[in-house]
Amino acid sequence: MEILGISGSHRKGNSEILVKKALEVCREKGYKSEFISLAGLDIGYYGSEKNDIESILDAMVRAEAIIIGSPTYFASVSGKLKSLFDWSLLLRKGYKLSGKLGGAIAVGGSRNGGQEFVTMQIHNWMLLHEMIVVSDKNTAHFGGIAVGKNPGDVLKDDIGIKTVENLAVNIIEALERRQ
Repeated sequence: MEILGISGSHRKGNSEILVKKALEVCREKGYKSEFISLAGLDIGYYGSEKNDIESILDAMVRAEAIIIGSPTYFASVSGKLKSLFDWSLLLRKGYKLSGKLGGAIAVGGSRNGGQEFVTMQIHNWMLLHEMIVVSDKNTAHFGGIAVGKNPGDVLKDDIGIKTVENLAVNIIEALERRQ
């Protein structure tokens, strides 16, 4: 089974670090993973020229589980991630993501910096695609929630890293219950 990780940030940094951390846990448990960073990709708004979007949508359809990470901008997901969500309307024809597992990761500049709202937006997107939302395990959050202002700061957030690892563990356990 393959687990897809998507970093929804417009730059390489903390969101990417956290999504890669979740995928590392999955690989350690024997799962295949694929990572996509939206940084540097030309996605455009829904209805514009497609550009890099089709390969991302194809990867989403192939995956059994999808972990999406985003920085927190004014208690919301990044613009690039929102554009990806809008483009995913193409996948609702036939509900191509239905039944897949999904988890959210959010990073913000302070402990209560709006990350819960970001995870809720990611979860809402997943629910609209009939996905099964998975949260972190034992640390009781909405998913992976971490703090970091500058690239690499999240590596100093032991609590945040633990929520990301626990999200990955819970996704793995949910996948194994399906077998």
